[in-house]
Amino acid sequence: MRPIIAFVGRPNVGKSTLFNRLLGGQYAVVHETPGTTRDRLYGEVEWRGRTFSVVDTGGIGLDAAGELDESVIGQAEAAIAEADTIVFLTDVRAGPVPVDIEIADRLRRTTKPVILVANKGDASSDELRGTDFFELGLGEPLVISAVRGMGTGDLLDRIVATLPPEDEGESDEESDTIPVAILGRPNVGKSSLLNAIAGEERVIVNQMPGTTRDAIDTTIDYHGTPLVLIDTAGIRRRGKIERGIEAYSVMRAMRAVDRADVGVLVIDAHDGVTAQDTHVGGAIHEAAKGCVIAVNKWDLVERSPDSGAKYLAAMRRGLVFLDYAPVVFISAKTGLNVPKVLERVIKIAEERKKRISTPQVNDFMREITTSHPLNEKGKLLKVLYATQAAANPPTFVLFVNDPELMHFSYKRYIENQLRRRFGFEGTGIKIIVRGRSEG
Repeated sequence: MRPIIAFVGRPNVGKSTLFNRLLGGQYAVVHETPGTTRDRLYGEVEWRGRTFSVVDTGGIGLDAAGELDESVIGQAEAAIAEADTIVFLTDVRAGPVPVDIEIADRLRRTTKPVILVANKGDASSDELRGTDFFELGLGEPLVISAVRGMGTGDLLDRIVATLPPEDEGESDEESDTIPVAILGRPNVGKSSLLNAIAGEERVIVNQMPGTTRDAIDTTIDYHGTPLVLIDTAGIRRRGKIERGIEAYSVMRAMRAVDRADVGVLVIDAHDGVTAQDTHVGGAIHEAAKGCVIAVNKWDLVERSPDSGAKYLAAMRRGLVFLDYAPVVFISAKTGLNVPKVLERVIKIAEERKKRISTPQVNDFMREITTSHPLNEKGKLLKVLYATQAAANPPTFVLFVNDPELMHFSYKRYIENQLRRRFGFEGTGIKIIVRGRSEG
């Protein structure tokens, strides 16, 4: 599984700026006002041959009551529980403030690696003079400037040094068992769905959001097909200081996504698609996993002859990146359409193992690039050779004349054409672009 690196710290110390710097783009909203981060929370970084996920907590510690300090500390505690490595950001110009000292106290109690970072520095470490970062008890801080990029390479080196050895276990392709993650916000009915599938009370079901604390695996046999169901919890807990840490449910979902071949994204029919749904759905999509969208509590929705079509259209707009995922309207409570969820899961798992021969792939690429060429700044993108390098997920490698010409929209065009020609229903597809000289 991909290791998870969490950025922790009080608002306005530069977490979102660092997040954007490491990912190489404006993925998170950055503003001088504390509490600005509201959209993307996670991303994938590759450094020195290792790939890991980074999670930006931004200013999510702010709550309506203004109890900032307690909320930020709550984030730190959630990071300790969910992350593999914690990057603790402080402001080198302000020095340690009381909230920093309190967070550091919590972080010292964990056995997980903690990297202390003093952000907003210059080219020298002289700014540390007069500020006692050593009193935090987390070793010598690494001085960086997320804005200018100074020291970020050293930070990535430190992060990689903390990562566990890469898993060299067996490939999922060698097993007939389908690992399925049941994902979604707290209290949308994930545990109820698992119970409806298993046909018995295999996990506790409770109306209090956040009842389930850890991922629970349930093995079932569905008409001769073995499945492992991974029930995941929302991280939301009781107490007003926990309001800001719901983003950490994304971290838990990402772990389950890494373990799964197919994710069942459970959405509450009353609420529709929320920002949290898009975060969890985005984790499924970016990991190129299979996906079934299960709209739960459909039995409680007032319906008209066209209500299903209208709801589906609105949901597709909210989850446009998962337009390939089948949608099933269900009721975990009554059992409505629950078998259809499993049927879709099994079909998608089969699609993920599909392989297309290299001659077919090359003929296909010649056809679609001829009918719809990509010309960027007067230069034509040429696909010199293409092959399916792996299955589960379907992974295609394209050798081109100039990888920088490959616009993300054209990559999406290729993906859509692959689906139209070869199927791959319900599963993410990986497309890797390389230059002609790359092996």
